[in-house]
Amino acid sequence: MKRKLMLAVLAAVMAFGMSGCLGKESGGELTKQGMAAIESLDYAAALNDFEQALQSGEDFVLAYRGQGLAYMGLARYQEAVDAFEEALSYTDQKMPETVQDLLLYKASAQFRMKDYEGTIESCDAILEDDEVQSADALYLRGASSLCQGEQDMARTDFDRAVALTPEDYTLYLNIYESYESQNLSAVGDEYLQTALNIVPKNAENYYCIGQIYFYLQQYDLAQNALISPVEEKYLPALYLMGRIYLAQEDYAHAGSMYETVRQEDGDSTETYNGLALCCLASGEYDQALEYIGLGLALEGEAGKQELYFNEIVAYERKLDFAMAKEKAQAYVQKYPTDETGQKELEFLSTR
Repeated sequence: MKRKLMLAVLAAVMAFGMSGCLGKESGGELTKQGMAAIESLDYAAALNDFEQALQSGEDFVLAYRGQGLAYMGLARYQEAVDAFEEALSYTDQKMPETVQDLLLYKASAQFRMKDYEGTIESCDAILEDDEVQSADALYLRGASSLCQGEQDMARTDFDRAVALTPEDYTLYLNIYESYESQNLSAVGDEYLQTALNIVPKNAENYYCIGQIYFYLQQYDLAQNALISPVEEKYLPALYLMGRIYLAQEDYAHAGSMYETVRQEDGDSTETYNGLALCCLASGEYDQALEYIGLGLALEGEAGKQELYFNEIVAYERKLDFAMAKEKAQAYVQKYPTDETGQKELEFLSTR
């Protein structure tokens, strides 16, 4: 029985290209230190810094905000929501932009924990002011409506978001992913086709076009779009090229591409995950586990969820169901909101 392999994406604290800016405020020294740790993807260290900042009496709004971002980085979304609510409790009427910023992060955390009603409520609070134009809030509200089966409401919010930022490739890609997650990819394709009309200006834009063709499963066109950014050694394009080779079952070129990324960017969880996927696909399960182990040994938590999941898959492919089940139990405990992990554990419990 084939099991879905999870592919890593480049780690980022801020989901959906949000308008909030890390480190834009002054804050105390411990708060600044915590924000620097977040930028380095060291979320555990960041939490410690923000806790000390709170105990030291630094700006509560900024410290709780940072705490929420760190929790998001660790996929501890309920704790993130709680932290953002604490931050909001210390705001006043003279801080409208800060309130909107916090509400947007809170909505993102709520969406990730599938609290769609809560997400909509937070986005409504942002958008209730007619002068506020937030494509991010409109997107999140639309995505939440879509998850609740309200396609017309979702479409209205998506179209309003696109009208605000008509050249934002990331928005179009996120909208597609929302539809795809609800088995409505044909509707999402419409947004991707619209995005292809945007005139690319730089390597990042060509990379986004490559992503669009990748989603459309037009791999030759995706590779053509990536020629320039790959030549420029634009890292996201290199990673995407590896995924394209994987999708084409060209594991030799995929492995070579991930080795190129490793030379350019050093060791990373995504590189090791890509190499592990190549090995899993070609039946080299022990080698896959070796790459996974190297990735899990790296500092920080960014990108490790995919490695932990593919570790389960590797043991399952080796027919070591006892170890696979043990790993699945640990995975579900670590990532309790992930339905794929829950289904994997259910499957292994029958073996």
